[in-house]
Amino acid sequence: MDKPSLFGIHNSNRKGKDLWGKNQFNSSFPASLACYMREKMLKAVYLKLDENLNVVADEISIDRLFNTTKPSSEITFNFESKYDPYQKYAFDDIKGIDLVIKDKDKWCRPLEVKLTVIPDSTTYKEKEENWGSELVIRPATTSYCALGMASSCESDFVRIREIFEPVCSSIQHWDNKVEIYSHQKELLDTINNFQKDFYVKQKPFLLQPIWKTQGQSPILSDSAFDIFVWSDFALCRTFIDRSENSKKDLNRYLRSSARLARILYEISRGGKTNIENIYAQMTFGLQSDKEFALSGKVTRNYMKSARRFNPILPPSVLKDIILNGGEKNLSPERRFDQTIYYTTEHLFKKG
Repeated sequence: MDKPSLFGIHNSNRKGKDLWGKNQFNSSFPASLACYMREKMLKAVYLKLDENLNVVADEISIDRLFNTTKPSSEITFNFESKYDPYQKYAFDDIKGIDLVIKDKDKWCRPLEVKLTVIPDSTTYKEKEENWGSELVIRPATTSYCALGMASSCESDFVRIREIFEPVCSSIQHWDNKVEIYSHQKELLDTINNFQKDFYVKQKPFLLQPIWKTQGQSPILSDSAFDIFVWSDFALCRTFIDRSENSKKDLNRYLRSSARLARILYEISRGGKTNIENIYAQMTFGLQSDKEFALSGKVTRNYMKSARRFNPILPPSVLKDIILNGGEKNLSPERRFDQTIYYTTEHLFKKG
């Protein structure tokens, strides 16, 4: 008898029950969903930055997302793993990211993964076209985002240093929030200048599958699943844009912007930086295990696609993605698992 499995996940550092566990299924399922869309030749929504620093919605093939044309059976999905090509930019251990895709010895793509529900608690009372999803960003997300941009722009480190040096070299104490706040405008102007010069080098970074329910009930909508992909440059706008609202004090968004500026400056100047020290020093008295959170009222302004409130895949795709009784390994106390439990009553039954 075939073991429970997920569509497209043939080679992985997760086996058996590890695919279904707490904080594991939330990244295993998105990878499988992407493989399914790839098999059906469906493109994801691609949120990318334009020349005016606006986030615009386009489309992206899953081949481009994975950065390989090899079939799923020939690529490896390593979860919570380090993307080794970025290690050369750090003195310390850069640690892992949600998903690393490899084709044998070729490093294809590091991806952060955020499985989110539509609508969230701040938008469910509004019209469906105004529904949005909450996005919680952790420090590993922004650090890998910065490393990825540095990697893309390695041949332009001289120019990047020229952009950042005037303001960054004048900051004596990066852990002093009064000093950082006093440089707020210059830091943000500098980051904006960097993005204007190099936005053409943006690349896919955040894999955000959405699952839509009937309001706040656990029942899936008739249009249930889709994938949004954020570029690294586009994701940065979620905190850069909010950094300007940091009045009288330094908020989480300005903290993220300052960390980004420092990482890019130090790497462009010396080829390496110490990521862990930067994040440990620059807490500014704010919670350190979470970078920031964005409600659906915020994310909907970036996810400007009708597919946000009208996903392209129906609930029935679950039976093509979750295979050989895999749904029995889920835990109904978790919200997404609970929704699948409700769905299985009629979707997975035999006969």
